Amino acid sequence: MWTNMNNIRLRRNGITMNDRFHTLIESVELKFQQLVAMPPVRYSCLPRQLPSQAIYLFSEFGVPLYVGRTNSLRERLRGHHIPSAKHGTATFAFRIAREATGMKRASYSPEGSRASLENHAVFGPAFLDAKRRVAKMDIRFVEESEAVRQALLEIYTATAL
Repeated sequence: MWTNMNNIRLRRNGITMNDRFHTLIESVELKFQQLVAMPPVRYSCLPRQLPSQAIYLFSEFGVPLYVGRTNSLRERLRGHHIPSAKHGTATFAFRIAREATGMKRASYSPEGSRASLENHAVFGPAFLDAKRRVAKMDIRFVEESEAVRQALLEIYTATAL
């Protein structure tokens, strides 16, 4: 969509910003405050009623560790920790296992690939341990159904925390 750029610019504190983007940014703070104010829950104690589209936050001992976004909250949270979850689903656990094993370097060849790491004698058990760890973490979430606001809220939360 082409528009006259003079009509969609807002100037604030010497910074020019698209007015729609500015409105989205202002709305993110309220959602962020709702997210951090939520009493944490564990996966095993999730409420029956959950929003589908949401931002979620994993923390451990009060320390925020991972923020994500999803259009299917219950399924996404489950995918982070079930023992059968693969590297593409249990992404946070995979990162934890990489740190724990020191196998941090990405490889784009079959040997050392994410799929091969899942079966590695050292990495495989570390990945399973990481999924168990994630299953015990505190979870907070806030509903957000608008895709752009969801992306901005994820970035804002990751940056703020």
